[in-house]
Amino acid sequence: MENKNVVIKTQGLTKKYKDLTAVNRLDLEIYEGEIFGLLGPNGAGKTTTILMLLGMTEPTEGFAEINGLNTTKDTLKIKRTVGYLPDHVGFYEDMTGRENLRFTGRLNGIDENEIETRINDLLERVNLSKAGDKKVGTYSRGMKQRLGIADTLMKDPKIIILDEPTLGLDPQGINDILNLIVELARKDKRTVLISSHLLHQVQKICDRVGIFVGGELLACGPIDTLGEMVFKDKELTLELSVSPVDDKLTELIKSVNEDVKIRTEENKIFVESKEDIRKALVKALSDNNYDLLYLKQSGRDLDEIYRQYFLEKEGVKK
Repeated sequence: MENKNVVIKTQGLTKKYKDLTAVNRLDLEIYEGEIFGLLGPNGAGKTTTILMLLGMTEPTEGFAEINGLNTTKDTLKIKRTVGYLPDHVGFYEDMTGRENLRFTGRLNGIDENEIETRINDLLERVNLSKAGDKKVGTYSRGMKQRLGIADTLMKDPKIIILDEPTLGLDPQGINDILNLIVELARKDKRTVLISSHLLHQVQKICDRVGIFVGGELLACGPIDTLGEMVFKDKELTLELSVSPVDDKLTELIKSVNEDVKIRTEENKIFVESKEDIRKALVKALSDNNYDLLYLKQSGRDLDEIYRQYFLEKEGVKK
């Protein structure tokens, strides 16, 4: 991010419930105008963190700030500048989408004429203009989510917090929501914090993400650096097919890095290494007239993070 103005900050943020530590000494900075993903399995402490940011529950230790305002002491001021979409959006289902938005506008003390202007603009923006006068009880889950985003925008917040915004949506609904989120950050220059356990859905739109497991932040940064950070002590596994496979091949691989472990299964060779040796190995094979037929490295990529921290912690078998 070019602009490093910190708008959300936590330091030592901790929440304990008797013997359970839901959030453990969270240090986090989120920059103005970025999309930040707080990603982790269900029960990781993401929602508890959000509730502390919104001043809806007090930390046991540490503190959180939004735009320099303490989230415990300045709760009312923070509510004026932060839009929040919970994981289960609550609307009056016997009222229309327009009526629900009008109710929110009045709650926030917005001028009546401005309310109507905003409602029209926001319904168009979230592609609900034709459904605005229909009762929310008739809306699909995706429509309710889009209305929820319109609802958070009624007070024109500079910071938006979305808790599991794609949960329960079909593929088209997911794309609609993700595209809206990108627009909020890129076009409107708003700061967006997304909480989700669906790494593969939201990773593509985030500028940075934090991997949050068991109440602790394991790693934080751009997507392409996370694997290195989370699995920095784990060996890489290089899978390759080479022709010909002869007695000199093992010796050649060892010449690139003598600390590697090599095993062969059928026609494939597996090389375990603590360093990324792909570039040097490809050159060595080429210089010695071996044909490289297949090459794949695993061990520090997002798929590994997904399996270890998002599927295994939720008891999902892959």
